[in-house]
Amino acid sequence: MNKITTPDDLEVDDYGPLYAAHKKVYPQSVAGTFRSIKWKLMAVCLGIYYFLPFIRWNRGVGAPSQAVLVDLPNSRFYFFFIELWPQEVYYFTGLLILAALTLFLMNAVGGRIWCGYLCPQTVWTDLFYAVERLIEGDRRERMKKDAEGYTLQGCSEIVLKHSIWIMIAWWTGGAWVLYFNDAPTLVKELVTFQAPTLAYIWIVILTFTTYVLAGFMREQVCVYMCPWPRIQAALTDEWALNVTYKYDRGEERISLKKALERQSHGETVGDCIDCRQCVAVCPTGIDIRDGAQLSCIQCGLCIDACDTVMTKIGRPTRLIGYDNDINIQRRLAGRSEIFKLIRPRTIVYAALIAGVGSVMLYALLTRSLLDINVLHDRNPIAVKLSDGSIRNAYTVRLLNKRGFDRTIAIDVEGVSGAVAHVVGVDSITPDRPAIVLGRDQTTELRVLVTAKPAGELPKSTPLTFRVTDIGLGEAASATDNFVTP
Repeated sequence: MNKITTPDDLEVDDYGPLYAAHKKVYPQSVAGTFRSIKWKLMAVCLGIYYFLPFIRWNRGVGAPSQAVLVDLPNSRFYFFFIELWPQEVYYFTGLLILAALTLFLMNAVGGRIWCGYLCPQTVWTDLFYAVERLIEGDRRERMKKDAEGYTLQGCSEIVLKHSIWIMIAWWTGGAWVLYFNDAPTLVKELVTFQAPTLAYIWIVILTFTTYVLAGFMREQVCVYMCPWPRIQAALTDEWALNVTYKYDRGEERISLKKALERQSHGETVGDCIDCRQCVAVCPTGIDIRDGAQLSCIQCGLCIDACDTVMTKIGRPTRLIGYDNDINIQRRLAGRSEIFKLIRPRTIVYAALIAGVGSVMLYALLTRSLLDINVLHDRNPIAVKLSDGSIRNAYTVRLLNKRGFDRTIAIDVEGVSGAVAHVVGVDSITPDRPAIVLGRDQTTELRVLVTAKPAGELPKSTPLTFRVTDIGLGEAASATDNFVTP
């Protein structure tokens, strides 16, 4: 027993537990508009995740043919026609910003629709629930079997259910590692036990996490582990559409039999008959009629359940629906409903998404596939030769992002009479060296720049290195300094 002090300095006994014990949820199957949407989105999401690694994309001879590939050994990321290098990690930053803004926009329009329809935890939990219902039956059958304890039939169903769960979880982990190596090759290696040890380790880890999170923790992940419910509450506003019980129409709750009796006497009753079907189908086990709650993932299944009941008893549907408190108050005041999907908040989010997306697209379309970096030698920083010329040495790194070899010419600009010489490479002309850059490679060169001053040179002069693809005319440049001793 704990003692707590109230603001009035009165001691009272606090018998409440610090942690609410978990109660197993038995969601009932339901059919309807939102359930159909969830089935279709589940099929699309799982189809993309499981089969995308097997899609082929021709990038030329010697290049990987997997459409989506994270090539860690070669530090590349391939997405169909896009190839990203480590230097282009800012594209991933842009994608994360776009994902966050899209999530904010979804929240501003329809609350936690991400949680209810697209979140991986929701998708895989739905899949595990479908397997459970197929083998053990619907809500009442599962509750009855749990109450009866272990029986021979019950144990065989449990073994079959968990076997299928483990197979799904195993393929989930297996599909993940396929994004990091050629999928058909890795599948063959996994089957013949010739795959890298790291692949098996990650499959075991992801199999375990999928099995535990989707098979056992389920709604607890959404309620206790996920930070998004707490974050989205600070980002929403009064116009966001959330799954809402329309108490202006549903109250006073009364059973159908009593409602018909009271209506026969001319009394007005609410449409809610307290059948609790909205609670039975809820994957987190809450009662939506209690108002907005942290545990509600906005999946809309309670809408389908309520619509089914309303249709059976001949009352209007959407007693539960996507709505907001503003419309409830307007209906109570006898005014018409109003929906503001387009408002300053959504306009700002949409504009930011368009802006960031446009910048990323422009950068992607105009990016150079030839790059150069220059590093000046520090010891010695400059050398004066016997004929009076001054020589500076540089380390030049060239990057060819194309899928074929290229002949590159190197020029220097900014210092009068400066001539570049690449150590170990012949020149096209006495003052213009050229090299062959291998496809999809980085090449490091040692370049000596010599200048014989006609007069006195400044202590430091900007020097531009320009590299040009002789065949395509594509060019790139970098600037350093030419220093006098």
